[in-house]
Amino acid sequence: MSEVKSPRLPLEGVRIADFTWAWAGPFATELLAFLGAEVIKIESSHRPDHARIRSLTLGLSTKHLNNSPVFNDLNLNKMSLALDLTKPKAIDIAKKLVAVSDVVAENYRPGVMDKLGLGYDVLKKVKPDIVMLSSSALGSEGPESGYAGFAPTFAALGGAAHLTGYPDKRPVPLMGSSDLRSASTSAFAILVALYHRARTGEGQYIDLSSTETVAINISDAIIDYMMNGRVAVRKGNRDESLAPHNVYPCKNDRWVSIVIATENEWAAFCAALGNPSWIKEERFSDANSRWLNQDELDKLIGEWTVNYTHYEAMELLQKAGVAAVAALQGVELYSDPHLKERKVSVDVVHPNVGKRVALGPPWKFSATPAKVKHCGPLLGEHTDYVLGDILGMSKDEIAGLKEEGILS
Repeated sequence: MSEVKSPRLPLEGVRIADFTWAWAGPFATELLAFLGAEVIKIESSHRPDHARIRSLTLGLSTKHLNNSPVFNDLNLNKMSLALDLTKPKAIDIAKKLVAVSDVVAENYRPGVMDKLGLGYDVLKKVKPDIVMLSSSALGSEGPESGYAGFAPTFAALGGAAHLTGYPDKRPVPLMGSSDLRSASTSAFAILVALYHRARTGEGQYIDLSSTETVAINISDAIIDYMMNGRVAVRKGNRDESLAPHNVYPCKNDRWVSIVIATENEWAAFCAALGNPSWIKEERFSDANSRWLNQDELDKLIGEWTVNYTHYEAMELLQKAGVAAVAALQGVELYSDPHLKERKVSVDVVHPNVGKRVALGPPWKFSATPAKVKHCGPLLGEHTDYVLGDILGMSKDEIAGLKEEGILS
C-alpha cells in the first residue's frame, strides 16, 4: 500500500527568524507556525523571554526557564536557537539565519534591533527580499515612539480601556487580550507582505503599533466624535438603542446574556416569562420606553432569571426565539461539547510541564488543515539542528561556539 502523505500546509517552506518575546510577538508567529511556517525563536538565558519566568496577566511565575506553561502555550510548533546577542559572533550567526529566512519578527522597543546591528537597513542587505515586522507599543516614528508598553498600555492609549466597564466605575485596563489583538494583526500584516513578495519579489518593513491595533477596533467611537462631536463613554453591557441588552443573574452566581431587537422578539420574551403583569405597563410599551426605563426593566428581568441556572434560562429563551446565551467560565468553555467537537483545545505533551491542554488553530481548512505539531521548545533545544542542518556548521564549530559562551 502506498503511504498517505499529509497535506502540504499553507506556509510550508516559509522560514521565520523570530526575535519576539512576551505575548504580542510570540502569538503572531505561533499563528504562522500553525499554518506550517518554520519558526525559529532566537533567545538567550542571559535575557530570557519573560513569559518563561512570569505572566503579568495570569499572575503565574516559574523558577525554571523550561517550566512555564504560559511560554509553552504561546510558542507551540516553534524551534529555539540559543544566542547571546550581546556577542558579535552571535550577531553574525543571526545574520546567517536571516540570509536563509523569509521573515524576521521582533517586538522590542524601537531602536533595540538597530543597536544590536540587526535593524532593517542592515538585514535587507543580508537578504534583499526579507520581510521584517517590528511590533512596538506606539510604532517606530512619532514623539512617543520610544515608550515601552505592555497590554494595559495598549488598551489605555488605544482608547479601549476608557470604553470598557460601567459608567460609575473606573476604566478596565484589559490585559493579555490587547496583546493577542496586536498579534493577530501582526500575523495578518506578515501574510500580506509575503503575498506582495510572491507577486513582485520585493520584501518590506512593517512598522506596527500595538496601540493602533487596539484603536482601530473602537473606530465607531472615533468616527462618532469626528462626525457628531460626541465622546463615547462606558456603558457596561448596554446598547445605544436596544433594551433589554444586558447580562442577568442566575443561580450559583452565574449569568445569562439577553438581547431583544424587535417587537416580535419582545412578545416572545414576555411569553417565555409567562406574561407577567409588569410587561403591560406604559413604561415598557415600546422599544424607546423600554430603553428609557432599562434600570427598572433589568431589575425585573433579573428577578426572573435568578430562579434558573444560566443554561436553563438560555435554553428556555432560545426555544422562544430570543437571543440568549449563558456566560461561560473557563472550566465551562473547556468542557463545552460544541468546542470539544470542533477540537478547539488539544493535548500537548511537554517534557518538563507534562501533559497540557493548549488552544489550537482558530481556523479549519478543508484542504490544508492547520495543526499543533509539538509543544513549545526548551531554551536552545534546536541550537545544534539550526546551526548544523540549516546553516551548515560542523560539530567542531558548534562546540567551539558553546565554549565561547555564544550559544547560551
